[in-house]
Amino acid sequence: MAKQRPLYYLFIFFSIFGYAAIGYAIHRHETIYLLPVFGALFLIYVWIIKQQDNSDEFWIVLAVLFRLIFLFALPSLSDDFYRFVWDGRLWSAGYHPFAELPSTYLQEGIEGIDQQLFSKLNSPEYFTIYPPVSQFIYWLSVKVSPHSVLGSVIFMRALLIAAETGSILLMRNLLKRFGLPAKNVLIYALNPLVVVELIGNLHFEALIIFFVLLAVYFLDTQKWIRSAGAMVLAIGSKLIPLLFLPALVRLLGIKKAIRYGLIVTLGLVVLFIPMYNSQVISGMSESLGLYFNKFEFNASVYYLVREYGFWHYGYNIIQTVGWKLGAIAGALILVFSFRKGLKWNVAVDNKANQKLLSDWMWVLCIYFLFATIVHPWYITTLLALSIFTSYRFVVLWTGLIFLTYTGYTVSGFSEVMWLTACEYLFVMGYLMFELRNRFLLSNR
Repeated sequence: MAKQRPLYYLFIFFSIFGYAAIGYAIHRHETIYLLPVFGALFLIYVWIIKQQDNSDEFWIVLAVLFRLIFLFALPSLSDDFYRFVWDGRLWSAGYHPFAELPSTYLQEGIEGIDQQLFSKLNSPEYFTIYPPVSQFIYWLSVKVSPHSVLGSVIFMRALLIAAETGSILLMRNLLKRFGLPAKNVLIYALNPLVVVELIGNLHFEALIIFFVLLAVYFLDTQKWIRSAGAMVLAIGSKLIPLLFLPALVRLLGIKKAIRYGLIVTLGLVVLFIPMYNSQVISGMSESLGLYFNKFEFNASVYYLVREYGFWHYGYNIIQTVGWKLGAIAGALILVFSFRKGLKWNVAVDNKANQKLLSDWMWVLCIYFLFATIVHPWYITTLLALSIFTSYRFVVLWTGLIFLTYTGYTVSGFSEVMWLTACEYLFVMGYLMFELRNRFLLSNR
């Protein structure tokens, strides 16, 4: 197919060049270079998606190749990986990352835990928040490369590339099982935000996506106990898949959903046991509290509420409203998950599992709508779920959310609020357009 269209070769060459530039040459604050390169990558991606009539293996192989481009690069757009290495080195030395704040360990004389690495942590005054599966990978990466940050990064990135390859294959399999267009897999596989954020910037949403898809695959093959095990690993990578559990009641029925939930709970207990000490709960609770009550980035509803707070009270009301918005989101997710009195479909079949993925997409939409922080890599999970639906507003979002990088400068970060407003106006506007079209089609 590509051999018949020489224009593809030009676009492929530029894509390789663009990804290499982002991975090895362009820094986060260099907006004048970063946005045009990413914008060109995104336009090429959209053009390729529109041109394809099927899921050619050539493009899947190319998607993996794009990810391999970043293999030997230190993340240039995110510094979270320094905390990954920091936590891994603590585990390797027999110390508990949750026990104390990072600054405390500087006095212990731990190999590799020094001022140089400490100065690169983006949240040195906060406890770590990463759960067991992620922590295990951090520890393993340090065992493989004890003295080199780059070596640890290469190891972690290789695992994430393997997870991404597995996710793409699972997507292709599930699309065929659901009778959906096979080319939908390319919406995720070739998406520049996915490639740059999950592989280039080393974000562990790649593990969430793989394990969540694996959980659905096992449900679809009538192996719900294995599905629960995969869900344990998804939650153990990052906590966000906890939001997906309520919707399983409508799929499995109450009795089987309870058993599913018990297996997940037991699995999480087993995962957390090696991490447990008296500070784990307090440290993680403090970090989660700060997440909802102090940090803010690229929000939607919260920013509107915050502006009201400035107008009415004269100060930022995040400490009183952040957790309330989280509670509202939680309540709406429960209402959405349990709608129609649990009479949706208790049979585990292709149609039901496709609906489950669609439900999970909307669950994440509700969560992000009320969140105080929506980083670009967060919505990669949303994109993965959206390919099993007819909605494409998330594709637009993956292009527009990258504009948040305009806020970075050499000296720090200052969010460009008018760009954030445009991002949500366009995304919500396109979502309303898609919902309207869906409503009109359903009433013909």
